[in-house]
Amino acid sequence: MRVLVTIPAEPEHRSFLETSCRDCEFVYERQPSDEELEKAEAVVGVVPVEKLPICKKLRFLQLSMAGSDAYKGRMPEGTVLANASGAYGLAISEHAFAAMLMMMKKLNLYRDNQNEAVWRDEGGVTSVEGARVLIVGLGDIGGEFAKRCKAFGAYCIGIRRTLREKPDYIDEMHTPEELDPILPTCDVVLLALPQSEETRRLFDEKRLYSMKPGSILINVGRGSAIDTDALVRVLNDGRIKASVDVTDPEPLPPEHPLWKCRNILITPHISGFFHLRHTHDTIFRIAARNIAAFIGGEPIMNIVDPETGYRMTDNRY
Repeated sequence: MRVLVTIPAEPEHRSFLETSCRDCEFVYERQPSDEELEKAEAVVGVVPVEKLPICKKLRFLQLSMAGSDAYKGRMPEGTVLANASGAYGLAISEHAFAAMLMMMKKLNLYRDNQNEAVWRDEGGVTSVEGARVLIVGLGDIGGEFAKRCKAFGAYCIGIRRTLREKPDYIDEMHTPEELDPILPTCDVVLLALPQSEETRRLFDEKRLYSMKPGSILINVGRGSAIDTDALVRVLNDGRIKASVDVTDPEPLPPEHPLWKCRNILITPHISGFFHLRHTHDTIFRIAARNIAAFIGGEPIMNIVDPETGYRMTDNRY
């Protein structure tokens, strides 16, 4: 099988793939030509959606990312789609946890003061211990964040599309229909949601204003989950604090008022990517396992329903 790899591959990654899947021919091209896309029977990485029609031989697409919403309803008939869920939990949950601590301890304000050479006490802070933490989207990323919060003494509440057995690091489990009465009681809210019609602007102006005064909103899923203009208004009213690694629109234009809000930390969609070596290595471990499973007719990890965009084996946010 001819396998096209479109993501960065270190020598050890190439060796691992080629050793694990000896019957495959691997081609490594970050920006593959149309000719290579036409030849590929499997891809590890990303295929631009508009290029899918030329992938005549494509039988298996192993995404290098957890999000697969762009491929919903666009996959060639008979092509198996899998995502890289499980590779990003460590990196993104640690990013979110660091952002939470930064906002709790007002380190963002002290950094601003440092840049202006201002020596000023910014007053009281809060703690993870005893905090009520709501995780909206209890998948790999949300679960890893909950584990870290629980270890620091937080009370953790999880929301996901379908209820399953409650893990030890979660104190309460709920479905999205129960979000509204829970939201005003929470000190921290993490959003780890994919992009879909269900999640678009889930946090509109009404929900943002219903959040507990002084609470922290963290978004590491998709920017479309929050009404950005409403977030600006709520932040400028001083009601909540926020940390966003994703925005709507994205990239965030230089003139956008969100940049000027005082109580926000904005990062340019970098909490995942390949910045943590563990993430990079795990993607290749998933890819090697799944290619071998595909060839051998074995169960595939993280297989995605091409019509819904959700994992078929774990149908949750």
